[in-house]
Amino acid sequence: MAEVSVPVMAELAGKGIEPEYLYWVGCAGAFDDAYKKVSRSFAKILNHANVDYAVLGIEESCTGDPAKRAGNEMLFQMQALSNIEIMNGYNVKKIICTCPHCYNTLKNEYPDLGGKYEVHHYTSFLEILIDQGKLKLNKSVFSDKRITYHDPCYLGRGNNIYKAPRNVINNVATSYTELKRTKSSALCCGAGGAQMFKEAEKGDKEVYAERTDDLIDSQADIVATACPFCMTMLTDGIKFRDKQEEIRNMDIAELIIESLGIK
Repeated sequence: MAEVSVPVMAELAGKGIEPEYLYWVGCAGAFDDAYKKVSRSFAKILNHANVDYAVLGIEESCTGDPAKRAGNEMLFQMQALSNIEIMNGYNVKKIICTCPHCYNTLKNEYPDLGGKYEVHHYTSFLEILIDQGKLKLNKSVFSDKRITYHDPCYLGRGNNIYKAPRNVINNVATSYTELKRTKSSALCCGAGGAQMFKEAEKGDKEVYAERTDDLIDSQADIVATACPFCMTMLTDGIKFRDKQEEIRNMDIAELIIESLGIK
């Protein structure tokens, strides 16, 4: 994938510029090789749609979500207060997140610590851009593919965002199918609540393997995801079931990029 030009808050501030949106990249988007591709894809979409945004770059730290879920409230507050000080220093008002965990934390938990922002998950933001006619999508790109969608816990049950991701997907898909466990009844990928960072507990079956079986049963060619944890776990599940040649795991931003024909 070609590199992308991304504006940085500190550089813009040096020129006296305050962008409308902060794109919060998140730890996975900055460090995980697979999800760095998603970050680049979303940045290219923002550039294509002429969105006025910037990133914090090296000034961005973890939101503190894993620390809080693991029970370390002090570490969470330390991370959160540091981030709030930096964002308020740049007069940040609006934030876009590609990670539902970052979205949930910034939207629902930072206000108690003085960080009050208008926070968007990128699927809802993509829906707005499509409705405004800023993204001209080509459905023929996926005309021979059956697409399904896995609901991230922190996006769906956590924040009741079900329609936006599906509306975006249906703007690129000609054949869409729901999983048998979906929306408020969807099954977790197995990584949320800091589970990503600990050994599995005793049981008969890994959660990601159980969810992968749902994907296989759907007979979909592509499973669309909207969370870095979900992407990691379901990719592992697809490999575990040896279905790499049959099922492709793509983030919604990657679907949009391919539909737009942007390299």
